[in-house]
Amino acid sequence: MKNLKDILYQVSINQVFGVTNIEVNNVVFDSRKVKANDVFVAQKGVTVDGHLYIEKAIGLGAVAIICEDFPEDKKEGVTYVDVADANVALAIMASNFYGNPSSKLPLIGITGTNGKTTIATLLYQLFKKAGYKVGLLSTVKVLVDETEFKATHTTPDSVAINSYLDKMIEAGVDYCFMEVSSHGIHQKRTEGLTFAGGIFTNLSHDHLDYHETFAEYRDVKKSFFDSLSKSAFVLTNIDDKNGEFMLQNTKAKKYSYAVKTLADYKAKVLEKQFSGTLLKINDTEVWTKLIGQFNAANLLAIYAAAELLGLEKLEILTIISQLENVSGRFEYVISDENVTAIVDYAHTPDALKNVLETINDIRTGNEKLYTVVGCGGNRDKTKRPKMAHIASQLSDQAIFTSDNPRAENPQTILEEMEVGVAAENYRKTLSILDRKQAIKTACKFSVSGDIILIAGKGHEDYQEVNGVRTHFNDLEEVTNCFSQLKNNL
Repeated sequence: MKNLKDILYQVSINQVFGVTNIEVNNVVFDSRKVKANDVFVAQKGVTVDGHLYIEKAIGLGAVAIICEDFPEDKKEGVTYVDVADANVALAIMASNFYGNPSSKLPLIGITGTNGKTTIATLLYQLFKKAGYKVGLLSTVKVLVDETEFKATHTTPDSVAINSYLDKMIEAGVDYCFMEVSSHGIHQKRTEGLTFAGGIFTNLSHDHLDYHETFAEYRDVKKSFFDSLSKSAFVLTNIDDKNGEFMLQNTKAKKYSYAVKTLADYKAKVLEKQFSGTLLKINDTEVWTKLIGQFNAANLLAIYAAAELLGLEKLEILTIISQLENVSGRFEYVISDENVTAIVDYAHTPDALKNVLETINDIRTGNEKLYTVVGCGGNRDKTKRPKMAHIASQLSDQAIFTSDNPRAENPQTILEEMEVGVAAENYRKTLSILDRKQAIKTACKFSVSGDIILIAGKGHEDYQEVNGVRTHFNDLEEVTNCFSQLKNNL
């Protein structure tokens, strides 16, 4: 039990009906989960207004209601608190409820369009190999040192974040690395958290189904860095034209990294193969199993963050040479017939371009490159023709297929992708609605030395159609295809 008055510390309150000096069991924002003596926070969400469920919450036992608008009928014995912003209030209350766990360990937030998962996960791996207990909040999974929880969002809700951080404190975790999405920032899920550092990766076309303009998307990202304290650090990629912009109003200590321009932390690609990359980071060479210019930037960010957090240069470089690819990020398998299949999460135009350019940079040109790619339903439609253009431009054969169509007609999604194909590339494209068949087709077309890129879903182990998720994993599918083709020989 926690005192409501203590939980409300630093929340911007307009007025109170009832008393705040009461004990509550839990802070809840989903009315279906309310139990006796809970406090219910009524949020005005994108699709649902929590104010409509105040009566239901009270019926289930809520003794306090946090809202932006008082209901006309206020129940005796129930405390009502009118706040300026229920999303902010929830985040601050969640942090207070769990004893402000983010202030008890170094919490590093990583934001940007691409690279968040790779950087957060590899920092987790690096610090684990260095002997520390580490926490991870990512798109792929949540880790409290070695205890794993299933991830549901890139940035969880405020209560979940603080609950995980509290578990990390109990487990003696030394550092936590957290992906920070634009949705999470905009919906105030990160309010009330104390960040020891923030990392900016890059900014490209994404989430314009949610943010009205690219400028709004950019400004939401920037607000994360604006909120950092002067005791924190910000590490920004100045190869990206928005990198300097992120630093404009931050009070944090400023550091930069770059592969193409001068920066505090600099990397250069010396050799590149499908087996790995030889990098020079500042003045020292290191071999890494990760591939591509974009991963050179990711590894540079990891190196810089580790050094800023106090690790020694030689130790960092030694561990970087041992790091493994992140699940669904340039993961590859080679068939007995010497066909290389690469599975990557690339689901934005920029990410797809990066992966295809990396493959084309390494290949000899004598082999064919097949790209299997789709676009998600109920998401930013404007990137669909761009993804198709990039895939058809940079591949020998592009096969358009379903990703997660969700509630949309998958055929419509394909048609909206096809619009982006330039006339000279029509002959290089094929549309196959069924993703399994699309992958099989790429496998059947391929001969020794050829390369297949399967883009868009990466680590995901499901396909969502009309709200129903069924098991589907790109790496499993292509591995099975290779096995079947071998057995048919």
